[in-house]
Amino acid sequence: MICPPRIALVLITLSYAISGCATPEVQPSASPPAPSAVKTPEPSPPLKLELADPTTVANPQVEQYLSQLEAPTVSQGVWIQTQDALLANHQGTIPLPAASLTKVATSLAVLKKLGPNHRFETQMGYIGTLQNGELQGDLVIEGRADPFFVWEDAIALGNLLNQNNIRKVSGNVIVVGPFYMNYESDPVTSGTLLQQGLDNKRWPAEAQTQYQTLPSETPKPEVAIAGRIQTAATRPDQVKPLIRHRSLPVAELLKKMNQYSNNAMAEMLADQVGGAAVVAQMAAQETGVPPQEIQLVNGSGLSIDNRISPRAACAMFKAIARLLHPQKMTIADIFAVTGTDEGVHNERPLPQLAVLKSGTLNGVSALAGALPTQDQGVIWFAFINGEGDVERFRAEQEVLLKTWPTTSAAQLTPSPARQNLQPTHERVNQTSKHSGELIARE
Repeated sequence: MICPPRIALVLITLSYAISGCATPEVQPSASPPAPSAVKTPEPSPPLKLELADPTTVANPQVEQYLSQLEAPTVSQGVWIQTQDALLANHQGTIPLPAASLTKVATSLAVLKKLGPNHRFETQMGYIGTLQNGELQGDLVIEGRADPFFVWEDAIALGNLLNQNNIRKVSGNVIVVGPFYMNYESDPVTSGTLLQQGLDNKRWPAEAQTQYQTLPSETPKPEVAIAGRIQTAATRPDQVKPLIRHRSLPVAELLKKMNQYSNNAMAEMLADQVGGAAVVAQMAAQETGVPPQEIQLVNGSGLSIDNRISPRAACAMFKAIARLLHPQKMTIADIFAVTGTDEGVHNERPLPQLAVLKSGTLNGVSALAGALPTQDQGVIWFAFINGEGDVERFRAEQEVLLKTWPTTSAAQLTPSPARQNLQPTHERVNQTSKHSGELIARE
């Protein structure tokens, strides 16, 4: 298929904001909402698609941005908007290679299906008998697709086994279901890592390093397992439950995924909603953009065939804001805040207080999110640059964003109530051999 001709640069309002002139009047789409007692303002509905073709107004700053890229103009996309007005559109409706902006679509689909408070459970039980500190039988780990089960969690489970007076296992470790550890999806690999994490005598260097980040009074677990790692499709009927681990809530998992652009977590989470095709379908439904503007072959962005339009990227951020609002949460609970959060953006001179996601892949640099400005309120933006030098793309993105002086905004502030949430680990036992229900013993 022949590619469409270059789309004209379409701009309104932005030139006025940058030059200091008055903002042109925009016809409102609805009556203003009544005042609310909620601290964060009610997110607006998606930008009406008819506003995507406003009167063209020349803007030297954005035109200069495009000219400085030294790359084919047909490979560049820009979309900038306020809550209800389009500010800039250059190929904004054309799906372009989006790299890790794909994770915005994955975040939206996961939040829609699971909600921000869902926790993934991992259960540990045993087959056999417990005598004098030894499990004479097998240890069973039943995974339910927790994408962030790591060394610290294995150490916590080992210490709970020690508290249950279990220090030896004569049999094997049986892995059931999707059990992931340290982002490894292969069950034998994950089971081997768990076996190492439960016994400090087997710890590799990285486990020792992670232990140093735990509170100083944390014990070192000793659970010596004599057997091998085995797998099973379903949990054996004779398993007696011991421990239940519950992950961080989905919102906190997504933030970790996005902060560090963790590809393995993104793929695991995308699988939980049905895979890349379902993620793209759900994202299009939630944003109202045409389905052809979100084309995905995986959930992480590790493919040049993942294509998202700049308009769709902005719409996905706004859709996430709407989903989170009833929980008194904002997109800052899901994505990194510049100047505040650790992550892949730390070394870039980006404006402070922006909430954003970047992507880099094979000559592609993408950046999208929200910027709290002094004069325009929150600006939602997406830049997708391709077929050129990534470092130049990044530098020009940073220059353009710094056009707007920033300020704090309640709708881009993370919820204080979620700052100290942690995974949980508890000892359990079986109340009924028929129901298999679990109750806490602590």
